[in-house]
Amino acid sequence: MDSYQNILVALDLFFEHKPVLDRALDIAQNPSQISLIYVTFPQIYFDSYGLGIGSDFVNDNQETAKATLLELAKTHCIPDKQVYAPIGSAVNEIHLLSESVKADLIVMGTHGQSGLKLLLGSTANGVLHGVKCDVLAIKI
Repeated sequence: MDSYQNILVALDLFFEHKPVLDRALDIAQNPSQISLIYVTFPQIYFDSYGLGIGSDFVNDNQETAKATLLELAKTHCIPDKQVYAPIGSAVNEIHLLSESVKADLIVMGTHGQSGLKLLLGSTANGVLHGVKCDVLAIKI
């Protein structure tokens, strides 16, 4: 089997992410083969005027996530240009980025609670369905 050339590592920065990144680094022949992603979910709220998006809160979370990812990238010699912190649906953003960077492997953590989600977790399950490359789910 050929080695993986483009590895997308989807991290949950607010949960245990070290085992996920460590496994990806073990698989990669070179840290430059790795791209990191953390997806900030948009904060939606309801008020008397209707539906709104909490942009200040979301932008702060996105900036914090990007800074954390950049620090991880620097520590592990992953190029800054391969660090992504989009806002949106985690499953959709991971699918889009995996195609954009031509990922042949996605590495992500899983800590689901029930049913099929017990095996994978809802995000890992969503990523697995519809992605065109291998997915390695690391049990956290």
